[in-house]
Amino acid sequence: MAIDTPPGDSRPAEPAAGPGAPLEIELQLRWGDMDLNAHVNNVQVSRLFEEGRVRAFSQWFAGGIDRLPVVVVRQDVEFRAPLYYSLEPVVVRQAITRVGTSSYTIGATITAADGTLCALARTTLVAVDPTTNRPTAIPQSARDILETNRADIPELRPQN
Repeated sequence: MAIDTPPGDSRPAEPAAGPGAPLEIELQLRWGDMDLNAHVNNVQVSRLFEEGRVRAFSQWFAGGIDRLPVVVVRQDVEFRAPLYYSLEPVVVRQAITRVGTSSYTIGATITAADGTLCALARTTLVAVDPTTNRPTAIPQSARDILETNRADIPELRPQN
């Protein structure tokens, strides 16, 4: 994946208390996203997080750097409540939660149209040199954009 400049607890997520606010992106569900249990399938939930991430990148990096090649190295998803099909869009909230030397983490939530917090995700991406496919330091121009989009997102529950 590359960033290109474009041609349990089911209470609603709390507002960000950090330096900024999460970016809110509305996404429409599809009838085919449901499984035999009549809720949105877990694989489709991961795809919603991916779509939100791609749209966030297009907003965050619009007019910024030309290209920051990245790969996903880890994604943790926590399901808090079933996500049921609705004609109303879901809201994916995303923010940068950590910036390292060559990697950064995006926190995200999916909230149903009725305000139910359905899922949380933490996705770690690593910047890579496109000629070697090896990790590389995040350029300062990209680091500035990432830092500008830092915000608090509800945390995943600790693993036992």
